[in-house]
Amino acid sequence: MITVGIISDNHGDWTSQITESLAGVDAIIHAGDIGPYKYVLKMEGIAPTTAVLGNTDGDMPLDETAVVTLGEKKFLVKHIVNPHRLQVSLCERLKQIQPDVVIFGHTHEPFCETLGGILFLNPGSVTQPRGGFRPSMLRLTIDCGEMTPKFIEF
Repeated sequence: MITVGIISDNHGDWTSQITESLAGVDAIIHAGDIGPYKYVLKMEGIAPTTAVLGNTDGDMPLDETAVVTLGEKKFLVKHIVNPHRLQVSLCERLKQIQPDVVIFGHTHEPFCETLGGILFLNPGSVTQPRGGFRPSMLRLTIDCGEMTPKFIEF
């Protein structure tokens, strides 16, 4: 069994609740708008971390898109994704990569839906939620090929 901590949109803020909620995960995925690079280092001190640039991250040494395999599941991570209106370039990339999961952020609103056989997940914002949502992140468990996402609200 593998547990993945999934966060996004902390925009330079970091609370003890974030650290506590990531305790014990096997890997971390951050879907962008991180803030200072020191937070990537902080996450790497907790577990192996995959992070992408958000639209407010400037020129940190991160890519706009990342692909990682965890627990035999392939993840594509990109900050801005609209699952119901995918850009043509992203559709082509999805056909090429064939991920099991797409992790995204940007909207600051939680999202969990399977579309076209791909699980699309947005953890919401851990510090600046929108749309009446509470600050949130995700813990995704992968056990015997089954994925179970669980939103953690602060």
